[in-house]
Amino acid sequence: MERLLEEFYKTELHFEKYQDRKIYLDDKSYQIIGISQSGKSRLIKQYLLGMKRNSYLYIDCNDIRINTDALNTLLTSFCNRNKIDILVLDNYQREIKFANVSQLIISGEKEFEIDYLETIQLYPLDYEEFLAYEHKYDSSALNHFFQLGGLPIMHKIHTDERALFLQRTLQNSLTEIEFDIIKFCAKMISQKLSAFTIYERLKLIRKISKDKLYKSFDALKEKKYIHLLEKFAHKKAIKKVYLCDIAYKSALSIEKDFGKLFENMIFLELLKSQRECYYDDAIDFYLPKKEEIILCKPFPDERRLFKKLESIEAFIFTHSIKKITVISMNKEGAFSHPLASVTITPFDIWALGD
Repeated sequence: MERLLEEFYKTELHFEKYQDRKIYLDDKSYQIIGISQSGKSRLIKQYLLGMKRNSYLYIDCNDIRINTDALNTLLTSFCNRNKIDILVLDNYQREIKFANVSQLIISGEKEFEIDYLETIQLYPLDYEEFLAYEHKYDSSALNHFFQLGGLPIMHKIHTDERALFLQRTLQNSLTEIEFDIIKFCAKMISQKLSAFTIYERLKLIRKISKDKLYKSFDALKEKKYIHLLEKFAHKKAIKKVYLCDIAYKSALSIEKDFGKLFENMIFLELLKSQRECYYDDAIDFYLPKKEEIILCKPFPDERRLFKKLESIEAFIFTHSIKKITVISMNKEGAFSHPLASVTITPFDIWALGD
């Protein structure tokens, strides 16, 4: 194990050109949490490459050559002997003991209760971050976003390999039951869905216990492979389900529903910008702090939109809604409403505006 630590210490870190994220590291100690391929390792390595080469030790805990007991025995003395200031345990596993260093950085899919580590949740790229990977910003950028999603690695995967790559990424990261659950969720994105409904469907095609399914469903939520949205003022109501990245929809399901995919994409932008939101009957997103309603209409028809607004007038009045934003693919406009201002805004303008 001593030789392996020496190898880790002497190995030069390398990766191709890094595009800045909205999240950055400084000299604090961190645990960085995110789904597989969200960019955790890239973020860490970019930070380390700005440090003195002999001041850090980077260990990928997924390396099968690591003997945990031997590592725990040797790590502290190795760090002391080589005057390591920064210890990185990428893909951290709970069995590994920390060494006493100036800065500790760990990463993984699950958050640990470690009070002296600042937690960073790293989601896949939002639309603004995605644009940094585009050669030019024009009308094709949004179409690329639909195709590639927010995983940075997808820009290097050839078109004919993308679906299989995403499938393998999930299969390597999830249990068999978790994978079956997320496959079902991919068919039901932007719709109300409960763990019980998933259990009732999956038990028809595989042997599974309700307890095991519920635990696996909770694990997917905890690791943020799926996200659930509450109904406003109804905590016990069935929640709507969204995928962690829009590219997983086409990789896991052949069913097409562009409107639902578009809504999932908008939800992820709201999530990444940490805006509090809920759904309600006939309302895609309600943002109470902004007194705003968001309707997801990729190709809005004004006549149908007026009828939609009529159907939610009671909610608009009751909750003193001041702003109604209709997010479209490329249509733009505004019209008057007796209770609130109504604007139609293309997704790219909306996503870059806040």
